[in-house]
Amino acid sequence: MLHVVLFQPEIAPNTGNIGRMCALTGSRLHLIHPLGFAITDRNLKRAGMDYWRSLDVHEHADWQAFRASAAAPRRLWLFTTKTERSFWAAAFADGDGLVFGNESSGAPAWLHDELGESARLTIPHANPALRSLNLSTAAGIATYEALRQTGLVGR
Repeated sequence: MLHVVLFQPEIAPNTGNIGRMCALTGSRLHLIHPLGFAITDRNLKRAGMDYWRSLDVHEHADWQAFRASAAAPRRLWLFTTKTERSFWAAAFADGDGLVFGNESSGAPAWLHDELGESARLTIPHANPALRSLNLSTAAGIATYEALRQTGLVGR
C-alpha cells in the first residue's frame, strides 16, 4: 500500500481531491493536524468527495503522533521545491509514504532536517519563475509515479 501524507493542509478542496485519488488507488491518506479547515460534508463535496466514506484516512494530532502511529509508513519521501533531486530518480516501494507540506509554506525546515536530504524529491518544471504546482496536482503526479513503479494499482 502507498501512503499519502499531508502535513497541515490548509485548503479543503485540495484535500478532498487528494482523498478521492487515494480512495480510487487504494492508497492510505494521513492528515497531520492542525488542518486549515473542518472535515465536513459541505467542505468536501466541493471536491466531489462522495468517495470520503470509502477512503482509508488516518488523522494525527501532530507530526509526533503520526510518527508514533502503527498505521504510519516506515520510509518517507518529502516532496519539496528545496532540492534538485527529481522524483524520477527515486525507487519507490510498497509501503512508502509521500509527504507534502501545506499550500502556503510547504514543509517546515525542521521536517526537512528530520527526513534528510536523501528523502527530498522535487517535481521538475520548465518555468523557474514559478514556484510550484498545486498541492493536489503534485500529489497526483507523485502518487501515480510511485504506483507505476510498484505495480500497486491496475494496469
